[in-house]
Order: sequence, then structure tokens, then C-alpha cells
Amino acid sequence: MDWRLYHAVNTFVSHHSWLGSLFRFIETYGTILIGVAAFALWLAARPGGDRKWKIASGCALAAAALGLLANKLISTSWHRDRPYATHHVDRIWGPRKTDSSFPSDHTSAAFAIAVAVILIDPFVGAFFLVLATLIGIGRVVVGEHYPGDALMGAAVGTVAALLVVRAGKPLVVAVARIVERVTDPLLRPFWRRRVTES
Repeated sequence: MDWRLYHAVNTFVSHHSWLGSLFRFIETYGTILIGVAAFALWLAARPGGDRKWKIASGCALAAAALGLLANKLISTSWHRDRPYATHHVDRIWGPRKTDSSFPSDHTSAAFAIAVAVILIDPFVGAFFLVLATLIGIGRVVVGEHYPGDALMGAAVGTVAALLVVRAGKPLVVAVARIVERVTDPLLRPFWRRRVTES
């Protein structure tokens, strides 16, 4: 079933190559963007103000790390070859990697970040979730993963986010209080200038 879905998508995209190019751009730069955006939430939090975005940033990055660690354990226990390694594939939009296909690391990290943010700030998190979904879809569209790889990646990322936000949030808050002692003094002049200009 996984191969049939993959093959159907790959055949369709092979006849509409602009889709492959588009999603290659999205899943490559979207993965970088979602990580940078998670870090940027910390910078966007007003020094001495509400810590919500700092906590969201910390939880998101911690969840991504946990999701990638879980993926490593899963792929070590059960190696699944990439689709193009075991089947004839019309076309791939990207490098032919040889590491395990299951689960998708890109999708796990993206969903871990998005779900962690959405659990703390649903409005902002919705934008992260849209990007994470596009990244997950993109991994299949470009031919790098089976649909099941992306779905499992999304599941791993979601569970990682839930664990970090529900169980690890007190630790993230404690670390945030320490780190903001360094970052707040550095960011405060920028915020003062911003208030003066407005």
C-alpha cells in the first residue's frame, strides 16, 4: 500500500515536474526556516516581559532534538531502504541518500517544533503547523520517502512535543530563566530603540 501511494505520487509529479521543483524548494528551505523561526520566537519575546514565546522556543527546539533521537533509535532497530533503493522510480528531486527511510527526520523535527509551539501559542503555532505539513508532504513529493515514513515522522514529532510540553516544561522554564539573564540585556537596547521609534 505504501509503495502504491508513493508510486502514484511519483508518477503524477514526474508528469508535472514543476511540483517536484516547488516542493524541493519548500522541504529544503522550509526545514531551515522552521528551525530559525523557532529560535526567533525567543528573540521576539520582550525582555522582562511575558516568557510565553521563550518557553515555546525552548520547548520546540527540545522537542525537535527528542524527535530526532527517537528516530535514530527506531531506524537503528529497523532499517528501511529508501523507495528508489528497492524500486524503479521515475524521478527524484534531490540527492539519492542511503540512510534509513523510516521515519522521516525532516518531518519529525518539523512537527515536533510545530506541535510544541501550537500547544503554547495556538495562533502562532498554526503557521508552524502549515509549514510542517508542507515539509512532510514535500518529502514524499520529491521522492525521498514513502508516505508511511512521513506519517510516522509526524507521529514521532507530535509525541516528542507532547512529552516536552506536558512533562518537561518546568525544566524548560528553569533553563529559560537562566538563559534570559544573558539574552535580555543584549536584546533590551533593541527593544528600547523600537519603542522610541514607534
